[in-house]
Amino acid sequence: MLEMIRTERVYSAPASGGFRILVDRLWPRGLAKDETRIDLWMKDIAPSNELRKWFGHDPGKWEEFKERFFRELDLRAELVDQLISKAEESDLIFLYAAKDAEHNNAVALKEYLEARMKMPGSLPLDHHSI
Repeated sequence: MLEMIRTERVYSAPASGGFRILVDRLWPRGLAKDETRIDLWMKDIAPSNELRKWFGHDPGKWEEFKERFFRELDLRAELVDQLISKAEESDLIFLYAAKDAEHNNAVALKEYLEARMKMPGSLPLDHHSI
């Protein structure tokens, strides 16, 4: 059974329940690794440095950012499959550091993953879990 995926700002107080995954390539400024509740840091699922810098959190580039990021995610099938497997076990919380709650890589990743999970046969037989 597929569980829920939500996004939260890493600086916010943790909501109850869910496996908390930091999906940013860079560690959040001002946070010590022992000061926050993060179950997993998946920096390799984040947009490439080139794409991250190009986007620069500009809402005007949002649609093109998503298209480019989705193409990158298509090339990271193993990591995507790991997230799908984990989503079948528990709620996922994608953590991000950006100030914009609507235009960030965690929101784009959630959209991509939810679309992938609706596709028949979205998970290969030989997948690895997180």
